Amino acid sequence: MSTFSDALTRLGSAQKSAKGAPAYSRFVNRKLGRVLAAASYVVGLTPNQVTGISACFTFAGIALIALVSPAPWLGLVVCLALVIGYAFDAADGQLARLRGGGSKSGEYLDHMVDALKVSALHSAVAISFYRFFDLDHAAYLLLPVAFTVVAAVLFFGMILKDLLARAHRAAAGVPAPPPEAPSTLRALLVIPTDYGFLCVAFLLFGFKDVFLPLYALFFAGNLLFLLAASVKWFREVGALDATPAQSGSQRVNA
Repeated sequence: MSTFSDALTRLGSAQKSAKGAPAYSRFVNRKLGRVLAAASYVVGLTPNQVTGISACFTFAGIALIALVSPAPWLGLVVCLALVIGYAFDAADGQLARLRGGGSKSGEYLDHMVDALKVSALHSAVAISFYRFFDLDHAAYLLLPVAFTVVAAVLFFGMILKDLLARAHRAAAGVPAPPPEAPSTLRALLVIPTDYGFLCVAFLLFGFKDVFLPLYALFFAGNLLFLLAASVKWFREVGALDATPAQSGSQRVNA
């Protein structure tokens, strides 16, 4: 049985590419996830069990947003719950790679939990705004509703783009491109889209006059990124059509 330090060392060479990852996810969350993955490996947890732990922390934090009146202590508790949940979310994939590779069912479960949380989080904010925030205009309630739509579409777009690319490479017999070197500048520029920084922003949830404009800035950043990324992704997917898939006999004869 590997020790914690052995597992941690092995995980250092079992990381996926950091290309495109925003700053918190790349520099903080993956490192936290690595520690949790090593600990989970030592105690014998499976990746699906780690996904379940992540969901418990994440949805506990989301429930508190919707059910409890904002206060400084609540912001701290919600932030910790979301941050820990996100760290375990990074740990399940790392644990799978440490164990020799993940499963299709595990990937499905992980993506389903992620899809649920990105919509549930902003839905909980909408409930909190309605119940506890003394909003000058009811139109502010549209902000988390719009954020729910943007977050869901952004998540689906990223997943679908990668899925189509992988399916096309498999059909065309084309190997995956080598990972590109990650850009620190880009990681900093896309901070508004970073789910990890959004988790940390809930530290200010108890300060309504500060949290509301900060939340609006996160929404604006995600909306602008979605508009730009959608065009880029459409072109990338369209470029796949220029490389026709090979038939089974063609791949055998190649």
